[in-house]
Amino acid sequence: MTDAAESQQAPRRAPRASLGSSDGDDIFGTFDVGVARRFLGYLGPHKRAIFTAQIAVLGSAAFSLAIPKLTGAAVNRAVAHDVAGLDRTLMIFAGVALGYAACFFVGEWLSSRLAQRVIFEIRRAMFAHFQDVSLSFMDKTHVGRIMARLQGDVNALQEFLENMNGALGDFVTLVGITIVLLTTDLKLGLLTLTVLPALIVIRAIWLPFSKKSFREARDASSTANSALAENINGIRTVQETRREALNFDLYKEKAFENLKAQTGASWMTQIMVPTVDVLTGFAMAVVVIVGGEAVLGARLDVGVMVAFILYVQRFFEPVRMLSMQYTIMQRAMAAGHRIFEVIDVPVTIADKTDAVALKDAAATVEFRNVTFGYDPKRPILHDISFTVKPKEVVALVGPTGSGKTSIIALTHRFYEVDQGQVIVGGHDVRDVTLDSLGKTIGMVLQEPFLFTGTIEQNIRYNTDATRARIVEAAKAVSAHDFIMRLPDGYDTLLGQRGRNISMGQRQLISFARALVADPQILILDEATANIDSFTEQAIQKALKVLFAGRTCMVIAHRLATIRDADRIIVLQQGHILEQGGHDQLMKTGGLYSHLYTSAHASFDDQVVASTGDAEFATRT
Repeated sequence: MTDAAESQQAPRRAPRASLGSSDGDDIFGTFDVGVARRFLGYLGPHKRAIFTAQIAVLGSAAFSLAIPKLTGAAVNRAVAHDVAGLDRTLMIFAGVALGYAACFFVGEWLSSRLAQRVIFEIRRAMFAHFQDVSLSFMDKTHVGRIMARLQGDVNALQEFLENMNGALGDFVTLVGITIVLLTTDLKLGLLTLTVLPALIVIRAIWLPFSKKSFREARDASSTANSALAENINGIRTVQETRREALNFDLYKEKAFENLKAQTGASWMTQIMVPTVDVLTGFAMAVVVIVGGEAVLGARLDVGVMVAFILYVQRFFEPVRMLSMQYTIMQRAMAAGHRIFEVIDVPVTIADKTDAVALKDAAATVEFRNVTFGYDPKRPILHDISFTVKPKEVVALVGPTGSGKTSIIALTHRFYEVDQGQVIVGGHDVRDVTLDSLGKTIGMVLQEPFLFTGTIEQNIRYNTDATRARIVEAAKAVSAHDFIMRLPDGYDTLLGQRGRNISMGQRQLISFARALVADPQILILDEATANIDSFTEQAIQKALKVLFAGRTCMVIAHRLATIRDADRIIVLQQGHILEQGGHDQLMKTGGLYSHLYTSAHASFDDQVVASTGDAEFATRT
């Protein structure tokens, strides 16, 4: 185990709270002008599409308002036996129906297309931002919550965008029907609209409960997704320890809480449907009773009554849809708040405006009085100073938690130092571009990360290396033979993280990747820790190829693997305890000498691991 555990146990401070901190905030249902303005910023480049979609929606609303009127007119023509007038009305009806269909299709198609484009831009912005966010933020944020932002919240926003124009059409239809009812027959129209106060009161009572239900559903979903992501990521450990039953019980509890919350939210959503239906039935009864009496008394044409009935039926449909769309808007506003919270996470590790590129600089690494801690109250490194000369191989050894991996992380500028300087190629790492620093320094980790794709793609990685160069690198690190034994050779598809090949084979592929990248400075973090002795022989040969002509920093627990290093730096509790070549350190009789000659030959022997005190290992 390396010092990576330090970053998990004591996350580095971040400029703002992690994403999970706002999940319980009562932001559901509030209209945030700032969020809405930023939405408009993404809609800005699509003004023409928005305008066209709105015109189409307004056209479909106008055509839909004309259909009941024409139906009533056709009934009157039929009752009056006006065949010519009926034919004209039916022809106009057909034209209006076609116009409605065309406008509806155009409006829906443009709205969907617009939503997809905007969501694509938002997803791209979020993904691009996550590529640059500092590790200090990622250390504090649960991957499940990140995925909830990238998926659930973006989907909620997409639903809103797809229904945005529909809300405009429903509102215009509602206003239009109200005007038509009142202008056609004022008395009957007013009687029909008497149900509106009841609907408004019911809506006012329903709204607070719906906000609470929707918020609980959102939080429960986020919690369940976080638990699911954690168990999927740790499935190997789960199966190794036979923890499936316990994990299932823990997840079942969260899933059941999510079920209850989602059921409650669904119930709150659906309760408005029968409510509106009951009010619609009441309004229909009013029209049938009062209008029917007026028709029988010859005070109202039968066609007008038919139109009234059709308008009443259509009147409550936009009411129902606007209620649903208001709920969608609530969700979108909450989702937008959370999405922009992600996009607004500050990038603390970034290029300065006057940053220089590392070009043909001497491959040196120097630490000058560096103090650093993931938590400012608990420094990991204390006033560390050392220099790695060009083409020198320096090994970092020490007990777990002594700061080895922290030194590697600071060299690559994954974090900022609290005090002192980290100098690479004669420049402070804060004064050089991150891109040039990444190309200057290559890293091979204890467990190499291979991406889904072919072996060739994984070796080439982010270079433009040819197939011949890839094969040459694979041969140099003794990976070519096992690759050619695979069914498709270099075109063999690797599974998630390369699980369909052995750990040693993954490590050799990572060595070939590093060789193709050809960095001036090479860092190895426990590259031989998880492999068997037979594979280690091949890897040791590969290391000699990798080390040739490069400045190298190596972290190792097994001391036998680094005895040939030019210099060995022994760390203890964030301090440099001793340094020198293997023979020199063996003569001094210090901690390195004691552990090298012991049966364990490792800084993680039982005494050190149990006490946490490296000095205790040297006491007699």
